[in-house]
Amino acid sequence: MADRVLVIGSGGREHALAWKLAQSPHVKHVFVAPGNAGTADNGKISNSAVSVSNHSALAQFCRDQEIRLVVVGPEVPLAAGIVDDLTAAGVRCFGPTAKAAQLESSKSFTKAFLDRHEIPTARWKSFTDPKAACSFINSANFPALVVKASGLAAGKGVIVASNKEEACKAVTEIMQDKTFGAAGETVVVEELLEGEEISCLCFTDGITIAPMPPAQDHKRLMDGDEGPNTGGMGAYSPAPQVKMEMFH
Repeated sequence: MADRVLVIGSGGREHALAWKLAQSPHVKHVFVAPGNAGTADNGKISNSAVSVSNHSALAQFCRDQEIRLVVVGPEVPLAAGIVDDLTAAGVRCFGPTAKAAQLESSKSFTKAFLDRHEIPTARWKSFTDPKAACSFINSANFPALVVKASGLAAGKGVIVASNKEEACKAVTEIMQDKTFGAAGETVVVEELLEGEEISCLCFTDGITIAPMPPAQDHKRLMDGDEGPNTGGMGAYSPAPQVKMEMFH
C-alpha cells in the first residue's frame, strides 16, 4: 500500500526531495510544510500550512493525515528537536536527533568532537570574547584565516579573511554587531584549508552505513568562487575530483 509522506522545509532541497519521493510507487502523496511555489499542487505533491515549530500540532497533523514518514530538510527544526518530539509521538522520521544535529548547529561542538575522536581537521580555537579572538588572530601563524559564527546562520556564517585585519573585522561584525544574531555569540577561528571541497554523505541507522555519490557544493555568490558565502548556489554529483579508490 502506498504511503503519505511529509517533507519539512521550503527550499530547493525540499522541492528535490518531494519530486523524487513522488516518483516512488510506494508513495501515495507528498505534503511539504511550508513548501514553495514549486511544491504547490504539483501532481502528488502539495503544500501544507501546518506549523513546523509546534511539534505537538505537527504530530496531530501526521496522525490526521495518516503520514507514515516525515523527512526533515532544514537545520533549524532539527536543532530544535523536531525528530525527537515526533518520534516520541509515534511518528517515523528521517533526520538526526537534536543531540546529533549539534554537529551542524554548533561549529565549536563539531571541532571539539573531531579533536576528541582524532578526526583530522583544521587548526582552530573558539571564543566568546571578541578581544580574545582578535588577540589570537594577531598571534596565529596560520597562512590564512577563516572566522565562523558557531551557530546556525543559514550557511552564511563563514568569512574567509584575506588578512588579519579583515579577520578581526569579521569578529567584530559577528560578535558585536550581531550580524548573525545569537549564532555569533561564539566564534570559531581556524586556519584556511585550500583546495577542492567535496561532500561525502551517508545514510546510517547506527549500524549500517550506505554512502551516497560524492558531491561538490558551490556556496560563493558569484562566478569564479568570488563574493560572500550563501546557503548554496548549487551542487553537482558525482564529483570527478574523487576517484573511486579514494572513495573506498
